[in-house]
Amino acid sequence: MPPKHVVVIGAGICGLSSAIWLRRAGAEVTLIDRAGPGAGASYGNAGLLAEWGVAPVNTPGIQKTALKYMLSPSSPLFMQWRHMPRLIPWLRAFVQNSTDTRVRDISTNLALLLHDSSDQHRALVRGTRAEKWLATSDFAYVYKSRAAFEVDRYGWELRRPAGFVPELIEGRAVQEFEPMLGPKANLIALTRNHGHILNPGAYMTDLAQVFQDEGGTLQIADVRDVTLTEGRITQVITDQGQIECDAAVISAGIWSKPLMKKLGLNVPLEAERGYHLHLKNPSQRPKTPMMIGWGKFAVTPMEGAVRCAGMVELGSIKEPPSKQPIALMHRFIAEAFPDLQWEEVEEWLGFRPSTPDALPLIGEVGTTGVHAAFGHQHVGLTGGPKTGRWVAEMITGKGPNADLSAFDAQRFN
Repeated sequence: MPPKHVVVIGAGICGLSSAIWLRRAGAEVTLIDRAGPGAGASYGNAGLLAEWGVAPVNTPGIQKTALKYMLSPSSPLFMQWRHMPRLIPWLRAFVQNSTDTRVRDISTNLALLLHDSSDQHRALVRGTRAEKWLATSDFAYVYKSRAAFEVDRYGWELRRPAGFVPELIEGRAVQEFEPMLGPKANLIALTRNHGHILNPGAYMTDLAQVFQDEGGTLQIADVRDVTLTEGRITQVITDQGQIECDAAVISAGIWSKPLMKKLGLNVPLEAERGYHLHLKNPSQRPKTPMMIGWGKFAVTPMEGAVRCAGMVELGSIKEPPSKQPIALMHRFIAEAFPDLQWEEVEEWLGFRPSTPDALPLIGEVGTTGVHAAFGHQHVGLTGGPKTGRWVAEMITGKGPNADLSAFDAQRFN
């Protein structure tokens, strides 16, 4: 029997998916968010269903590569150096997780989460108003040369066991395949049969409405605390009052960290400050989503726009956007697409909730009845529906039929 009442904290893709699957399992569900559905990273992401995203950032040799990138004004990795002392423990653990053995283990578990993400999204929205935002597409990694592709070979070796062996397109065939690309692009590594979202913000809004149409309750409120009685959650306390519950899901992205601390867990969760440029009414649109290899940013055709999303900046969630990452992305866009023009551009900054082992926290915190569903780094949109299904199965006692120990919510404590 499902719990009588579950409170889900956070209405991004992980929280919305958890709430919908819990409701479909028969639970009474209240979904709480302080700003509304998809107001954070779920709004501003690249819109990719990145089943191929099984290669973590922290691969062997990352300490040398990252330092070189951070010291270069032309690299897509930035550091707010005044915050470096606070970030040292996280960075140390990040490097410790970059050995070959550890990376291959992380990749295997990312594949478990991501391998069927397109199907998971379709199952979540089939027959609902949100279904229209799903698109089927291939995905192209764009490189300047064969040598640049070879530099990435380790990542492609990690993708191979998950079934992603690229089709290589070289020379003049690159522009024949994608006329938008300029002369700097000389190789495409193409993988087939993926998907993307045509409007992430509208997708989240419609998912929230699906949840309410199916009998769920959405409340805009700021969660202040939780109450445990004899070790089990019994209340979620908000600025609008208290809500009685039998179970809860914490899926508040980077803001999950202080909530977990209330349960006595100090989670090493830090924000990767990610940027996007949403180019409205563009003169050209790519035939398929792509990753510009030398700029480390994704390019996605969306409703009435092209979105360029990427860059990584380590620092604070309390500071405004930095000028340098935005300027660099403009420069890379001009290099990749020399003829691209647009009428208007939206500049956006959001916070990717990132763990030092590149794996999210999924599952119950001890026997408290509180379940974690956050920390997905670059693959939150991709892995959100499956995370939500897993959490719903845990809470309702139906599974899941998979070894999720790598995602243990208490593994850092």
